[in-house]
Amino acid sequence: MDRKVYILRKIYENADSSGSSKGKLTQRDLAKEAGISLGKANKLIVQCREQGLLADDARLGYVLTEQGLSYLAPYKVEKAVILAAGFGSRFVPLTYETPKGLLEVFGEPMIERQIKQLHEAGITDISIMVGYLKEKFEYLTDLYGVKLIYNPEYSTRNTISTVFFAASEFEGHNTYILNSDNWIRENVYHGYEPAAWYCAQHAEGSCSEWVLETDGHGRITDTYPGGMDCDYMYGPAYFSREFSAMFMPVLRYYHDMPGTEQYYWEHVLMEMLEGRARKRVTAYFGNIRGSDRWKDVEMYVNLLPNDTVYEFENLEELRLFDPKYQNDSGSEAMRLVSRVLSVPESEIVRIKRLKAGMTNNSWLFSVRGRDYICRIPGEGTEKLINRHQEKAVYEAIAPLCISEELVYLDEETGYKISHYYEGSRNADSKNETDMRCCMEKLRELHSSGARVEHHFDIAERIDWYEGLCLESSPVGAIPFSDYMDIREAKDRLCAWLRAKHRPEVLAHIDSVQDNFLFLPGADISETERDPSRIKLIDWEYAGMCDPLMDIGMCAIYSYMDQAGADRLLSWYLGREPEDEERRLVYAYMALGGLLWALWGVYKENLGVQFTDYTLKMYRYFKDYSKKAL
Repeated sequence: MDRKVYILRKIYENADSSGSSKGKLTQRDLAKEAGISLGKANKLIVQCREQGLLADDARLGYVLTEQGLSYLAPYKVEKAVILAAGFGSRFVPLTYETPKGLLEVFGEPMIERQIKQLHEAGITDISIMVGYLKEKFEYLTDLYGVKLIYNPEYSTRNTISTVFFAASEFEGHNTYILNSDNWIRENVYHGYEPAAWYCAQHAEGSCSEWVLETDGHGRITDTYPGGMDCDYMYGPAYFSREFSAMFMPVLRYYHDMPGTEQYYWEHVLMEMLEGRARKRVTAYFGNIRGSDRWKDVEMYVNLLPNDTVYEFENLEELRLFDPKYQNDSGSEAMRLVSRVLSVPESEIVRIKRLKAGMTNNSWLFSVRGRDYICRIPGEGTEKLINRHQEKAVYEAIAPLCISEELVYLDEETGYKISHYYEGSRNADSKNETDMRCCMEKLRELHSSGARVEHHFDIAERIDWYEGLCLESSPVGAIPFSDYMDIREAKDRLCAWLRAKHRPEVLAHIDSVQDNFLFLPGADISETERDPSRIKLIDWEYAGMCDPLMDIGMCAIYSYMDQAGADRLLSWYLGREPEDEERRLVYAYMALGGLLWALWGVYKENLGVQFTDYTLKMYRYFKDYSKKAL
């Protein structure tokens, strides 16, 4: 690292636009800027004088010469990349509505504060890497002239992918890399930087962050999670063009290797420093020219005071920092909970995101010692679910005490609040005792006599979902090339079912194993369960239909084969099924597969990804329609 750049940069920044000094700099000022002793600073100043990089002025003090400006030129920061593609799961429910980087701190979005700080340092070529709720960032292009770059892998991969798609902003350039959700008290950015660096803070005692080891010159020699009395990575970083020339090719290799999907870009740096990168890449791609130098990658520590950079881990931390969030987070979901439970937002605590469901988003919270779940409808759900019908189902089953304890359900928006059962678990589709109990619970529902006015007509629902797919498709088509043949097979299968005139009961329809909740005390032994401690939750698809529909749906949700479906049916019936009953279940497996395949296509058209779910569901129709017919 050339520390003369620190000396010259400080002199450059000390001059105002007219060239006048903002105040005379002392050698002590320059030593502090360069992070060196007064004696070393004196030697550097002498060298700068001898090279004609600076001059002494009786009135202004140190001044930069033309040679000095030329010397700084290769170190000029050209660009900045702000990472803003991720979801921010620790900030639910706020991030269901607003990306974390756009959350305000003291009335200003965190990302805007950083953009302004970059502008103050003369850096205006700024790219924002977007993904989740990408449209929310569009206004920044008009307000600050930034560019938006989309990461199509934002929902399945970590920041290694985001940096991969921003590669052109780093290669051949000096570029800052920032996190959109950092709040930075004092501007840490400059027009010139001497070498690649990573911001750090010091921890006294135990630290769970990524620890930095450095040599006597401040160069990072190793990094790893967790340490004691250490400096740790925290905040923005800076990629010099020399650093990027070595680092970005390795990151490209890592992006294309399996097993790196959840890597941060810092994982690549860590494995380069410890020598593992060369081993991994050459083992997968073969010998790579220049890979023997990867361990020599240079990045330095930029140690900042501990109150400079803030990264809020959750809403609780933000409440402590900005009092505005104590009772007005700006979140519609928080306001709803506050209103329904008649408490100020400050009493909504222990907030945690639950695993995202296929249809909805849900979050867990506590109020006055009681745990709750709030459901927020997912993208496009208003066209998939009739919430008035859902509410009618909950009213019909209330006397049965078979479902979760409902606190609130808005039949217009689909928001739902229910009690959470601490220590509960979902059914295990590979556990025979569990699945026998699930079938008993379905039989209890079907024989209860509960009724609603609406019906679940799977043929009508398939046609409706098909229409949604065509309406939302960029090309107005279903993506399966043989869909027209499948559609004809669907019509034949539905006609066969209609001719059976099957009896109808109130069925759950969404009888996935995750919707069977085993409360504490349900597990009496490995072979016995307490039925009264088992609940059937989430009734948004429920309606009147053939009870065997629930068996077919349960089978495909668990990705069961024919033998597995036959076992489910025998447990449900309490006897060996007849061939006709098996064929009926196969028919519902087929139609259910087609229904959920179209459902998945529609959600994917809206930007929600479900890996190979649509393929598996489509295959169920192909395989089991033949078995049924």
